[in-house]
Amino acid sequence: MDGFQDFLFSANPDQYPEDIFIEETWLDFVSDLSTDMANSETYVSNITGSEDFLNSSSLGNETLASIPHFRQLDLRVPYSVYKAVYLLAQALHVLLSEKTSHGAPTEKAQLERELNPWKLNHLLRKVHVTLSSSQEEIYINKEGEAPGQYDLTNWVMFPDRRTNELNVITVGRYNTSNPNQLIFNDRAIVWYPNDTEIPISVCSDSCIPGYRKVSREVEFSCCYDCVPCEEGHISNTTDMETCIQCPEDQWPNDNRTICIQKITEFLSYEDPLGQSLAAVSVLSSLTVISVLLIFIKYHKTPVVKANNQTLSYSLLLSLTLSFLCCFLFIGRPQKVTCLLRQVTFGINFTLSVSCVLAKTVTVAIAFNATKPGSKIKKWVGTRVSLCLVLLCSLLQVGICLVWLISSPPFPDYDTHTYTGKMILQCNEGSVTAFYTVIGYLGFLSGLSFIVAFLVRKLPASFNEAQLITFSMLVFCSVWVSFIPAYLSTKGKYMVAVEIFAILASSAGLLGCIFIPKCYIILFRPEQNTRRGLTGKHLQ
Repeated sequence: MDGFQDFLFSANPDQYPEDIFIEETWLDFVSDLSTDMANSETYVSNITGSEDFLNSSSLGNETLASIPHFRQLDLRVPYSVYKAVYLLAQALHVLLSEKTSHGAPTEKAQLERELNPWKLNHLLRKVHVTLSSSQEEIYINKEGEAPGQYDLTNWVMFPDRRTNELNVITVGRYNTSNPNQLIFNDRAIVWYPNDTEIPISVCSDSCIPGYRKVSREVEFSCCYDCVPCEEGHISNTTDMETCIQCPEDQWPNDNRTICIQKITEFLSYEDPLGQSLAAVSVLSSLTVISVLLIFIKYHKTPVVKANNQTLSYSLLLSLTLSFLCCFLFIGRPQKVTCLLRQVTFGINFTLSVSCVLAKTVTVAIAFNATKPGSKIKKWVGTRVSLCLVLLCSLLQVGICLVWLISSPPFPDYDTHTYTGKMILQCNEGSVTAFYTVIGYLGFLSGLSFIVAFLVRKLPASFNEAQLITFSMLVFCSVWVSFIPAYLSTKGKYMVAVEIFAILASSAGLLGCIFIPKCYIILFRPEQNTRRGLTGKHLQ
């Protein structure tokens, strides 16, 4: 407002002695500031105390310009009042003009009674004028707000100063004529008392790495809780709202701040379990080779001759390969080992069970061929047994070939079973093919057990059916238990279960069929004669 600042700084009760408002305001103001003024360097030499200052005869001659507080007075506040009064005056002028334009001027009292406040409020929203001094437009919008420029101020009181002076620092501004722009200088903010950094929120601390922010539903939007990141997720900076998911081959560290490589697990030779199974496999295969050497050395003895040497050698060879195929299951799974492990196991065990089935059939044929008038004498010999072994084995080979061609096994990672660990294993490719191999092997085992059980009471001189029956009972028991145990385990223990089943079932065949014969050959040579074999039992 032109001239307002000069008027304000020069006004005092002496210049306007009849203005009661100036005199009362002046006395109140001087009374409040007398102590500060008395302590200031400007007045300390002229004023000895607040009472002397108030009783001074020159009180009415003082001006606001001589008071330090008023030199920094922000005149935008009275200017806003001025605009409000001006706008209200314009609305009153319009309202009075409407009243007097409908007829002859009425008396003042009557006119005042007809001034309805609700009409004035309605007119305030319609008045739109431009100040002649500043060319500024003033009006009230439909929301009841007046346009203007606003300062974002920082109020700072420095407690170490004598006067506890309040400082107002402008840190930004906002103009309603340009509502999309906010000018802000956060570096200009001074936080109490002298800090330049934003103070920590009263209701929420910053979320450290490894945690994320979760807003509180019933609190202010600036308040939040810090919760740990979910499994498999990390946060690497403060106050993250969402956590970052780690890749499948990685896992968060204990603090959930970085992703680290998962531990790769498989049944290795460094593992005590893998070493134990490998040692048992070697010892078992050496045992089978020892039995084979004993049979070769004593191949002319009645015990060896009476048990179909060709089938016995074939069975021992297949058992050796069965024990050794365990090494395909131990160690880091590779493409070649994954292709060979189940196929080798299936074919070797099929050969073993086929030999057992052929031995059982051979015993049954040999006994029945000795009966008078028997017509199956022509089936006695090795030709039938070898054909049976070859036929059964070829069927399993065909199943395995179809498996390898259609959906071969391959190395794969299981990243979901264990936390922070991924299992390197062989994916069977086709689960149906795998269980078909196991099912066919189970069928042959069951058939061998049934045949051996039916001929278990044949005379002992030509019979090893009792030993075969017991061996197949052990074999079938192991593999019936294998299925649920295999399905209920994961990782290296699943591989260990299959190796154990291979070792146990092979050891069952070896121990039940060949160990009693080796005992007779080595420790009971008197029974290893034709006469000894004609007894009721092998003793």
